[in-house]
Amino acid sequence: MRKVYKRKDNYSTPLRILIPTYKKYNGVTNKVYKEGFIIFASFKSFGGTDKVVNGIYSIEDTAYIETWYTPDLKSDCQVERLSDGVKFEILGEPENVEENFKILKFKVRRIKGNG
Repeated sequence: MRKVYKRKDNYSTPLRILIPTYKKYNGVTNKVYKEGFIIFASFKSFGGTDKVVNGIYSIEDTAYIETWYTPDLKSDCQVERLSDGVKFEILGEPENVEENFKILKFKVRRIKGNG
């Protein structure tokens, strides 16, 4: 008998999905994000991810998110945590757990800087 995936945590963290639109300026295509819908999710950072780049040790702000399935959430979207306004980019393609169209899991990385 096949085991069905059950969510482990409450989806209590409010997140806003930022949906990209593409605009062309002087022949260059730019991504502009507009505010999308709000979801509730499980947000776990586990202290980030350790990295060593050119001999310099740093910790990158990453987190794992689990939420209800929505087909509008894609890898080019961004996620804004509503409690503090911090924005995250999605790493890879969100995983449709067990292809049941019930739960999505994905990893995010914090967006820092003004560039």
